[in-house]
Amino acid sequence: MQVVTDDRLALFGEMELKYEQKDTEYFVSLLEHFDYVIRTRATCILVDFGGEDKVPYIARVLKNDENELVRHEAAFSLGQMCYSNGIPSLTDATLNDPSMFVRHEAAIALGVVGSKEAKETLKKALNDSDKSVVESAIVALSNIQFMETLSKNKKFAKLTGG
Repeated sequence: MQVVTDDRLALFGEMELKYEQKDTEYFVSLLEHFDYVIRTRATCILVDFGGEDKVPYIARVLKNDENELVRHEAAFSLGQMCYSNGIPSLTDATLNDPSMFVRHEAAIALGVVGSKEAKETLKKALNDSDKSVVESAIVALSNIQFMETLSKNKKFAKLTGG
């Protein structure tokens, strides 16, 4: 099996054209594509387009996509977007996603968003069965504390890693 198919490459070419046209509807439709690589890329592109109106689409991917890599990318993306309306989805993923990979990234994303309302979720994540999730919650809580008490540079505060 080829890792990169001709069909995928052809679609990437089409996606590049639609990206240049800022065709939001096209990329929203790709969130349902059968190929997880296409869904991952569509998620990233919608985030790049920017705007709080994209949060519900990314949140739906985080909640419903069958592929943990795609959900992980959605969690990362919601963190990078930094909109408070992404917090409920990140909260749910931190506490309930079956994949530790996704729970870890959702916890980190909550720390990047830096919301005080995320603290309770992150404190609960300290009891996660997976060490990586617990460590991610510690990183996120530390970042929120830093943002609340010391930070003068918002961009620096968002650079928690993950």
